[in-house]
Amino acid sequence: MGESMNLIQGTVDVMILKTLVSGAKHGFAISKAIKERSEGVLGLEDAALYQALHRIENKGWLTSTWGLSENNRRAKYYALTAIGRKQLAREMKAWAKYSRAVSQILDPAGEV
Repeated sequence: MGESMNLIQGTVDVMILKTLVSGAKHGFAISKAIKERSEGVLGLEDAALYQALHRIENKGWLTSTWGLSENNRRAKYYALTAIGRKQLAREMKAWAKYSRAVSQILDPAGEV
């Protein structure tokens, strides 16, 4: 599957939160991690990524600080808060339930 898939808002949020579990990252690194982990299937446009980051930060799930990137460029780094970690756990549980339900509809008895 060579083309990127469209992502719904809630999915973007949980993927961003999960990406930050290992530590603070700037926007480009978050986007790159999502693309790499999905083997190029999932990608985010810059505008969608930064809208999501601002939305999530406003909810208190992330904090941000300015720093220097690997290229010595000024970059905003995002990190999970304790509230963000709790939200990630809730979102992952909900995603697992949703995924199981969709799988049961698409392939109820392993018929594919």
